[in-house]
Amino acid sequence: MNDIININTDSYADLAKAMGIATEVSAKPKKSGNLNRLRIWHSPMMGQTEVNGKMANVEVIEGGAYRLEVVEESGSTYYYAKNVSIRPFMQRFMLRRYIANLNAKAGEPKGMFHRTIMSDNLNTDLKDNTGRFNCGKPSGYIEDFKALAPDMQDLIRQIKRVRVIFGVVTLDEPTNEKGEAVLLGDVPFIWEIDNKDAFKTLGDQFNEYVKKSRLPIQHLIHLNGTKANQLPNGSSFYTPIAEVDFGEAFDVTEEDQKLFGDFVDWIKNFNDYICKEWEQKVETRQNPVSPEEMETVESFIDIEGNN
Repeated sequence: MNDIININTDSYADLAKAMGIATEVSAKPKKSGNLNRLRIWHSPMMGQTEVNGKMANVEVIEGGAYRLEVVEESGSTYYYAKNVSIRPFMQRFMLRRYIANLNAKAGEPKGMFHRTIMSDNLNTDLKDNTGRFNCGKPSGYIEDFKALAPDMQDLIRQIKRVRVIFGVVTLDEPTNEKGEAVLLGDVPFIWEIDNKDAFKTLGDQFNEYVKKSRLPIQHLIHLNGTKANQLPNGSSFYTPIAEVDFGEAFDVTEEDQKLFGDFVDWIKNFNDYICKEWEQKVETRQNPVSPEEMETVESFIDIEGNN
């Protein structure tokens, strides 16, 4: 297994890049389906309770609560809390685009995601599962967005930057889907953040680690509720309220090292899958690879061949 799993907290420079924070100042599961997933749940959940001898609909989970999906072989169980604390082990980045299936029939997927591999930064071309790069977004910085063809402008607007955080989460006063109190310990998780405001909010927290030359695994980020952002149609979406707690520092245990290794393996398996999809699509798609894409492919081959 990779030597990075033997974590030495005295070596900040070496580990910061592996944990995905080296570029912030500037710009246990083995399968993807087996990681517990954290997210913000934007819509309130309704349930029934008895009021004056009659059953009435009531809001049992508020909109803006944090939801943790615990994934097991028998299926998923969902837990909710207004406040949570996360101990980040690492972060990665990817690009993602959702394609809706407007003609979906009953039982068919309503859409699919185009995804790139995960990287420790977005300043490079990333293979995606369509056989191209960056989900179709042009390489490099776009100086004049309005000069692009309208179709390309629309495509770029659909592509989201995703900050992917891996770590351990603790829910404060967790409940089940019925609003009933439950007991739940610390849980390993993945959190894919594609909202631009939430992306920045968590990025600011990781910058705090960098400023103090601390590693994410050493300190909690408290997510003290969420902020409601109203949409023109009257509904709301929610973004996290976050703060790093430098008042308490965690030692890195042997169990932490093992979990860190599991996350590393999970990312490798995910990237291997995307790369395999990339290769298959390049081989089978009708349109030939453009000269620009081939030049990028050759650079990948050269880099991999020199490792």
